[in-house]
Amino acid sequence: MNEITTVGVDLAKEHIVACAADAAGRIVCFRHFSFAGFGEWIANLPPCLIGMEACSSAHHWARTLAARGHTPRLIAAELVEPFRLSRGAKNDRADAQAVLCAVRQPAMRFVSIKSLDQQAILAWHRVRSGYQDDRRALVNRLRGLLAEFGVWVRRSAPALLRELAPLAEDERLPVRVRPLLLQSLGHLRQIDALITECDERIEAHAREHDDAQRIQALLGIGRLTASAVVASISDARDFRNGRQLAAWAGLVPRQHSTGGKTRLGPITKRGDTYLRSLLTQGARSALQVALKRDPLRRSRLEQWIVNLHGRAGYHKTLVAIANKHLRIIWAILAHGEAYDPQAWRRHPHQARAI
Repeated sequence: MNEITTVGVDLAKEHIVACAADAAGRIVCFRHFSFAGFGEWIANLPPCLIGMEACSSAHHWARTLAARGHTPRLIAAELVEPFRLSRGAKNDRADAQAVLCAVRQPAMRFVSIKSLDQQAILAWHRVRSGYQDDRRALVNRLRGLLAEFGVWVRRSAPALLRELAPLAEDERLPVRVRPLLLQSLGHLRQIDALITECDERIEAHAREHDDAQRIQALLGIGRLTASAVVASISDARDFRNGRQLAAWAGLVPRQHSTGGKTRLGPITKRGDTYLRSLLTQGARSALQVALKRDPLRRSRLEQWIVNLHGRAGYHKTLVAIANKHLRIIWAILAHGEAYDPQAWRRHPHQARAI
């Protein structure tokens, strides 16, 4: 039997399929495993290149494979799809073979492997986001139910919290509905307490992490965003420059260019939706601060923000600020430096102008 040098793996929660190939790229075998069986198989496999889609459990398996001498590679699912031999016939074996073909490509882009600490912090971010969705759904549900009885409540969650207790004694509502309001009030307070705990954990991480501390020097980057950035980006040097990092986050225009003619559309919105939303919210804060600042006291970045707002409008300015923030963050993380708002003065072109 030929020696296995490359393996493509199709991951699932309970069923894993591996497609193995030799040094010449010829398929040696297909193997089907359970979650535990795959771990036993790779333990007896000689060190080789193993590709997987960047999906659930992929980072766990990548760390496990690296600890056992293998070379794991994670690939975005959209980059694997073109290598499936038949677009009309999708199955686990075809997916594993597509991963095998993709991981052997010399120009393939891979996903950085996250550490245990990064995934632990991201778990708090994900759970916090889920609690916020639950609270929003509960508030909207209660407002809709109260409207059925002719009671209108303002949209904000704090306003609803203030009014639920008095409404539980309101004679306009049926007796059978009033206990439901008290139950929902307790549920809302419980969700708020859970969100507060998540905030405390995330803020503690941002205070303790050196990279997060340096990122927070940027206007519009708070502890929540700084923690999410350092937990999401394993190594900034995996990106060649700041533009690649912005493209990874989906903050660059979508291109449809041909014949030497460049056509740019809306932003791609690829990558992490949660991180992109935090950066956009931070950009909104930075824009408001820059607009309120006295013109003579604005920094160079704030002057650029105000000028761009006058030319491009509100929403495009927000995307541009988020893009700029990520480029600066890349420079801070990749070079291990602190944020310096006067760094532009040391640029060779600026030095010659001065």
